[in-house]
Amino acid sequence: MAPDDGGDARPRRPRPGMAAAPAAARWRRGCGKRSSLCTLHFPPHPHHLRWPKKTARDEEENKSASTRFVIFYLRLSEMKKVDLDRALASPPPSTEAAPTSKAGLVVEEGREDLLLIEALKEVGVTEVVLAINYRPEVMLNFLKDFEDKLGITITCSQETEPLGTAGPLALARDKLVDGSGDPFFVLNSDVISEYPFAELIKFHKNHGGEATIMVTKVDEPSKYGVVVMEEATGMVEKFVEKPKVFVGNKINAGIYLLNPSVLDRIELKPTSIEKEIFPRIAADAKLFAMVLPGFWMDVGQPRDYITGLHLYLDSLRKRSADRLATGTHIVGNVLVHESAKIGEGCLIGPDVAIGPGCVVEDGVRLSRCTVMRGVRIKKHACISNSIIGWHSTVGQWARIENITILGEDVHVGDEVYTNGGVVLPHKEIKSSILKPQIVM
Repeated sequence: MAPDDGGDARPRRPRPGMAAAPAAARWRRGCGKRSSLCTLHFPPHPHHLRWPKKTARDEEENKSASTRFVIFYLRLSEMKKVDLDRALASPPPSTEAAPTSKAGLVVEEGREDLLLIEALKEVGVTEVVLAINYRPEVMLNFLKDFEDKLGITITCSQETEPLGTAGPLALARDKLVDGSGDPFFVLNSDVISEYPFAELIKFHKNHGGEATIMVTKVDEPSKYGVVVMEEATGMVEKFVEKPKVFVGNKINAGIYLLNPSVLDRIELKPTSIEKEIFPRIAADAKLFAMVLPGFWMDVGQPRDYITGLHLYLDSLRKRSADRLATGTHIVGNVLVHESAKIGEGCLIGPDVAIGPGCVVEDGVRLSRCTVMRGVRIKKHACISNSIIGWHSTVGQWARIENITILGEDVHVGDEVYTNGGVVLPHKEIKSSILKPQIVM
């Protein structure tokens, strides 16, 4: 009998014992004589908006409007450290408290991680500076191979102490200011969305203010800080943190375009751009907001990360469906790297991303999960709602579910069941995990 989309296609068998920093990118004119800055909190998956087709004149205006740096704030959160490092010095107290960062890890095959940078390149960005607070060599080594492919330069700015979301801009000031007066982007590393950079540049140029933020509409604004703005002009009037009465449904989407003059408002000390800098700019009537079309998701928690994968793959189907996997063994939206190998009798999907060099043996069932580079999943294993870290192994007839996160080089034994939790790198799991926990 064929399983439904969410069903378990593998045969049942008894199992004993089963009871967020920044990056900057430089934009140059065609002549390469001028450059300015752009600050970004690294968003994991940039996506092309479904905007009206731009004319040749529009393209020329966008590329000649100004020169820009892009800064990605890559603040490696605890879950990201699980993926990138050998161990976690201070693991979070619970699974739900273990934030994931960088949605770019959703597909972890190189090109997908770099979609944001590719989108920036489309508006002329040629230099990226990563402003991070944790092991810069990790990200630089990862991104080094893509410099030549994308035609950009990637450098790093590292904090020696936490500087909040605005302080790193002051730290990177010498990289951002070149005297041209051109604006720079800033992106948040814990969100994924679609990125209309060209439209944002045009909007920023037209309103003549000092800073532009993108906002997105949400169903439950009381959970967030709400941006109150004039609908006609986009001018931001004020920010209301988690309002108890309805004042609007637009929240900060974590995508900014700022003039260099904003740096004059920031001191080299721990500072919040959202709570300190933006309200001051708004008070001077120089802050404007543009509504972000398309999807948006904060992926700061593992459960949200998996939801973000669903949104990303759904967006990919709408704009580039030929990149998704097809076949009788595929259910829904699935992205498989060309170097991955899939065995016979598998059922993959919905909402699955399989990275480079992975081996999925016969009879495996995968749904709502990310499988990163070099993973081997042995026969008849079942994985759902989980993230499998680099070069890990999942044994035969093993079952992994309920937001289980495996760090790098984790080995789950045959017939082992994991019911949620975080497993740090280089661990071997020989017995079942019946309740969510952190395995150190």
